[in-house]
Amino acid sequence: LEGRVNIDAIRTLHNACLNEFELSDNLKEEITFLLNECEDMLNGVRLIQELSPKSLDQLVSYGERCSVRIVAARLNQIGVPAQAFDAWDVGILTDSNFGDAHLLPSASASIKNAFQNRIDPDVVAVVTGFIGHDPNGKITTLGRGGSDLTATAIGAICGLDEIQVWKDVDGILTADPRLVDAAMPVDDVSYDEASELAYFGAQILHPIAMQPAMKYDVPVRVKNSYNPSAVGTIIRNREGPAPRLVTAITCKRNIQLLDIESTQMLGAYGFLANVFKDLEQHRLSVDVLASSEVSISLTLDKKQSIEQTQEAFQKVSEYAKVTQKNDRAILTLISDVERSSEVLEIAFRVFTARGIKIEMMSQGASKVNISFVLRMDQIDDAIISLHSCYFEDKCVVAI
Repeated sequence: LEGRVNIDAIRTLHNACLNEFELSDNLKEEITFLLNECEDMLNGVRLIQELSPKSLDQLVSYGERCSVRIVAARLNQIGVPAQAFDAWDVGILTDSNFGDAHLLPSASASIKNAFQNRIDPDVVAVVTGFIGHDPNGKITTLGRGGSDLTATAIGAICGLDEIQVWKDVDGILTADPRLVDAAMPVDDVSYDEASELAYFGAQILHPIAMQPAMKYDVPVRVKNSYNPSAVGTIIRNREGPAPRLVTAITCKRNIQLLDIESTQMLGAYGFLANVFKDLEQHRLSVDVLASSEVSISLTLDKKQSIEQTQEAFQKVSEYAKVTQKNDRAILTLISDVERSSEVLEIAFRVFTARGIKIEMMSQGASKVNISFVLRMDQIDDAIISLHSCYFEDKCVVAI
C-alpha cells in the first residue's frame, strides 16, 4: 500500500495484443476505459490504505473482462461470429461472500433465460470466468478454479452434449506429474471421483464445479491446451463398480490434525454435537474425521484463519482436551471402496516398508475415497511409493 500505482506493464501487454491483431479503435477505447478504471481503484486503495474483499474482487475482474473482449474481436476477425459477455450478463448471480461466492438458486433460471432468449445461438459467447454479480450488483469472485464452475454451470443448464475444460495436462492424471514422473492420464472417472479429487487437492477442477454437471447429467471432458490431440479425461455418470482398483492419488498439504477427548463421563450426551456446533460458529471446515463416543480426530483446512482456529480451540477446551498437530498432510486414494481390503493391504504394506506412520484414517461416505493423515515430511515418499504399486510394475513391496 506504499508508493505509486503503475500499471504501464499491463497497458503495454494489452496494447501490444491489440496492435498485433490490428483490432478496432472502438475496442481499444473499451480496453483503455477498463484499465483506467482499474488504475483509479488502485489509487483509491493506496490513498485509504485499505483493500477490502469487495474491492479485491472488483480489481481481479479487470483482466478477465479485457481478455474476453479481445478474444471475441479476434474470433470475429478470423470469420467466427462471436460476442463478449461479462458473466452477470448471462445470468451468473451469486451471494455476497466476496472472494469465495456461491451461485444463487436463481442463477439457473437467469442463465437459461439469457441463452434461450438473448444470445444468438449462431454466435460464440465468450464469457468471463470466475466472476459474477451479487444481489446489489457488486462484482464477486467464485474462489479458486471458479472458471470451471462458470463453465459447468452454463454448459449443464443449457443442456449441452459435453462440457470441455481446457488445462495444461492431458486430462486427470493418476498423481501430480510434478512429483511422480510416471503419472498417467485416466480415460474416464465418475462425477463422485472427480469431486473427491478436487476436494482433496488435485489442481484440475473446482471442488464444487461438478455439482451442476451431476445435477443435469452432462459429461465433462478435461483437455490439454498444449496437446489438443490428446483424448483427455471424460467425467460422467457411471453405473456399477470402478474398472480399476485405484483411480488416482492426491493430497492436501499443510493441514492441522486435532485430537479431541471429552473430559466428561463416558457416554456424556451431546459431546459430538457440541464440538461441531463450536466449529460451525467459528466457520471452521472439517476435511476428514474419525470418531468414537467420547473422542474425535479431525483435520482443518489450511485456509482457516489463526484467529478463528484459536477461538474455537478455547471454546472446545472448556469440555474437552484438545491436542493440536501442525505440519500434517492428507493422502487420499480415489479407489473402489468395495475392494477396500485389497487397497488397504497394499497401502499398509507400503507404509510399513517405508517407515511411514499413519496418524488417522477415514473412509469417505462417498464410497470412492480412503484418506490417511501423516506427517508432511513423509507425504512425497508415500505418494511415490504407492503410485509404483498401484500403477507401475515396480512396487516397493511384493504383491
